[in-house]
Formats: sequence, structure tokens, C-alpha cells
Amino acid sequence: MKKLINDPADVVSDALRGIAAAHPELRVDHENRIVFRGDAPVQGKVGLVSGGGSGHEPMHGGFVGPGMLDAACAGEVFTSPVPDQMVAATQGVDGGAGVLHIVKNYTGDVMNFEMAAELVAAESGTEVVSVVTDDDVAVQDSLYTAGRRGVGVTVLVEKLAGAAAEQGRPLAEVADVARRVNAQGRSMGMALTSCTVPAAGKPTFDLPEGEMEIGVGIHGEPGRRRVPVAPAREIAEMLVEPVLSDLDFTGGDGVIAFVNGLGGTPLIELYLMYAEVTAVLEKAGVTVARSLVGSYMTSLDMAGCTVTLLKVDDGLLRLWDAPVRTAGLRWGV
Repeated sequence: MKKLINDPADVVSDALRGIAAAHPELRVDHENRIVFRGDAPVQGKVGLVSGGGSGHEPMHGGFVGPGMLDAACAGEVFTSPVPDQMVAATQGVDGGAGVLHIVKNYTGDVMNFEMAAELVAAESGTEVVSVVTDDDVAVQDSLYTAGRRGVGVTVLVEKLAGAAAEQGRPLAEVADVARRVNAQGRSMGMALTSCTVPAAGKPTFDLPEGEMEIGVGIHGEPGRRRVPVAPAREIAEMLVEPVLSDLDFTGGDGVIAFVNGLGGTPLIELYLMYAEVTAVLEKAGVTVARSLVGSYMTSLDMAGCTVTLLKVDDGLLRLWDAPVRTAGLRWGV
């Protein structure tokens, strides 16, 4: 294992020290491993909290800031944060308008966020609403979930609900935006290689040279099937067609097309994939209204990508175009 680390046991805390040093506009609670926007809590604004296991950067700490999250909890690598972290994050962003928890559908995250919401309600009476993302069409259940996994659409939920909260909308409306985005978004991923968790020191799973995993999640869990490596054009079809089969993306104001790298794939290959994805969409009669290409929800050093489509209307497009100022996503400011 060759990695830029000090000690495998200190990877998360050392990374948080780096975030604090690189982004003085953020506030890092090192004891609880929480990244806050620097001006939290913002009085009268709905607070947005998310989090999960580390190893998916910039998700979630990289999306803390005006226009997205108010706080993000960092668990150990591929391990959910604990309820105490979520309680501290929720109380730290409560500006009197309630708090929205955005939770990827992984069993540990869902269970711990539910427990945290109950604790916060009992301790302080803060109104907390949770929205669980479950956009992965690859498998119905996985090693880590009951039901579909929450993957790429989580980035879009955080952006769009974050914009709604920044506009001063009430908690019910912000939660409705998050639910609509989740309901109208679908994803599918693939892996060319495994990833190496620092504490394990070896690849999470064996993927022979010349083979790839279709439908993989963001922890290296098994996907839909293992097949020989194919040209990008064919991979794009393998990813997009199951998404299009699951939801009608034609009509309306088009889609946000999101090609996401899993950590070990260079941008040149992601743009190449985006070109192939748009060709498949054009053939299917799907209009691309906005795009996002890059590594936003990674799986450590895994090579591969996910494709997410979100069906949008004019209202969601205005939220997408609204200013955002975070370490991982920034425009309009």
C-alpha cells in the first residue's frame, strides 16, 4: 500500500486538520469530527446536516458552505458517524427554523441519523426532518442496505435543497425539494479497479485485469455483474440504459446529467465518458439542461465512474444555478 498518510488510525483526523488549514472560512470541530460553515448557526435559516463514512471526499465535508450544507459529520473510512456527532452537528446549525438531515441509504447512516433526530427532539425540541436518498438502480438490496443505495443524487439533493434553504424557505419546502430530487433522480456505477482502505492495507476486493464490475456501489460492494472491460461507448450504454429503463426522463425541461469519478479516474476519461453518455441520451430523446463532470462522490482510489440523471423543471434549474460557495462546488459567487 502506497498512500500519503502518517498512520492509518489517524487518516480522518489528519484530513480534518488539513481541511481546517486550507479553508479558514469553515469551522472544524475536531473532537466531534464535524465540519461547520463558519457563520453557523444562521438565524432564521433551515440548517442542513449530512454525513457518512469518510473516503468519499469531497462528499460531504467539501459541500459545507453557503448554498449547500451547514454541517457534515465525518465517520471513520467507510463507517457511519455516531449519533453523538449528528446531535452536535444538528444543535450547532439550529438557527430556529428547523434542521434537515440528508441521509444516504446505508443502514448504519440511516439508523444513526434516526437516533440522533430522536435525541435532539428530546433534548432541545428542535424540529428535524430526514430525507433518505436511494437512487442507485443497480441492485434492490446490497451488503450495506435494505433497498437501493444512496449515491450520486445525494450531491444534487445537497445542492438544490441547500439553495432552497439559502433563499429562506421553511423546513417543509426545503424537505420537499430534497424528496422531489431524490424521486426524480437515478444512478448507476461501474468500477475498473478496487480501492484500498488504509486500515486494511490491501484492495477491498479482487478484480482481475481485463474485467470490470457493473453496478458497483461506493464501498466496493458487489454490483450487478462482472464483465470484460469494454470501450467507453459500450460502458456508457451499460450505465445509462438501466437508468432510462427505471424512469422516463423525456419531456419537461430536460435533465441534469452528472458523470462522477470514483477517485482513481482522471478527468480526461470522465469527459470522454460524458461525451458517450450524452450520445446515448441524444439517441433516447433526452435533453440535457445542465451538466456536472468530476469527482464529487468518490470511493478512495477506486477507478470507475457513476452516471446520475435528474429530471428537472424550471424551478429546480433556478435552484441549480443559484450561487454556491463550498470547497468542492463553487459558482455564482
